[in-house]
Amino acid sequence: MRFNALSCFKFSSHNYKLVGGSVACYAALASVFAFALPGRGIWGPILMLAGLIIVHELGHFFAAKFMGMPVDVFSIGFGPRLVGFKWRETDVRLSLLPIGGYVKLAGYNPEEPGAEDPYEFLKQPAWKRVIFYSGGIIANVIVCVLLIYAVGVDRARYPNPAIILQVQEGSAAEAGGLKSGDELRRVGDLVLPEADWNDEVVPYIQKRPDVPVEVQVTRDGQLMDFTLTPRLQGKIGILGISAARAARNTPHRPLQIQDFIKSVPQSFKEAATLGGLVCKGFWKLLSFQSSIKELGGPIAIVQLGSEAAKAGWAVYFYMTAFISMNLAILNALPIPLLDGGHICILAFERIRRKDFTIESKEKVMTVGFYFMAALMVLVIFLDIWRLKQ
Repeated sequence: MRFNALSCFKFSSHNYKLVGGSVACYAALASVFAFALPGRGIWGPILMLAGLIIVHELGHFFAAKFMGMPVDVFSIGFGPRLVGFKWRETDVRLSLLPIGGYVKLAGYNPEEPGAEDPYEFLKQPAWKRVIFYSGGIIANVIVCVLLIYAVGVDRARYPNPAIILQVQEGSAAEAGGLKSGDELRRVGDLVLPEADWNDEVVPYIQKRPDVPVEVQVTRDGQLMDFTLTPRLQGKIGILGISAARAARNTPHRPLQIQDFIKSVPQSFKEAATLGGLVCKGFWKLLSFQSSIKELGGPIAIVQLGSEAAKAGWAVYFYMTAFISMNLAILNALPIPLLDGGHICILAFERIRRKDFTIESKEKVMTVGFYFMAALMVLVIFLDIWRLKQ
């Protein structure tokens, strides 16, 4: 699937850690544009965005607890406190501006190198600090696996239809006439939904670059036939579509114990496949093999989330899992202010056996802030530009 969620961009102000970016930051702005899109829901993507914010911050929260670091504030939103409650020493709150969330450590924030350190965060073993920085990443990966697992357990009861989630712009699928929402019925010799999309259909397409493939779909209750030719990318054939199974009201058997057992390895396998797709997408962008126009921001995520919510809970869960994996991998990149940037700095300090100066860290954080801010402006501009097409 050609989609890159640029998210979880962090900066600090008065010892806060604000989490935003293309998934979380400016979600309210994205919602305004989503309301203007005819026939598209809004609560599905809003719940998706809010849930992923909470999940990511809970990862850092529990990592801090593991280290024995007290947390002053756990906030959904930024700015003045609206409502909340006290849980031990932590003020759990809902704040005024719905542009992300933050965890405020007691007395110290790793993104403010010059701040006081009364609880000796910097004296914690390096592996503990890596766990703290990785908390949000780990949480997003876990949620991705759990959502895929839930879909897999339900899928085991009956073969759900495979629905096209997205058709890549300029792809063979778009040129051939396929559209988002089409139900795949046949791809070459494979009949769906009996054939598994990830394990059978995708490899089938990849093995046939520049070879015409017959594709049959159902659109608005009518069967439609297409002849598409996968385009060679690297060493494999690509049609340029992403698909997932959707729930539908068909007879199905009751859940059985083996459904819960067999879905475990499959969920890890599918999560790994999603992770591979995201990594390839980022690599193609960084190596200039893909156009920057393919970047998706908050408005694009709201659009995709709305379409997924309309397609059924299974597609919605799968899309949320994909976005969550995007969050995890992006946050793992060695970019200052992101979790991966902190881990990278810590690794360099361990290698040189000496910490960087406070001034050096502050300069690195400043560069990272301006880079992520510029990236944020770019993806929002691209989202608005696509809406006008």
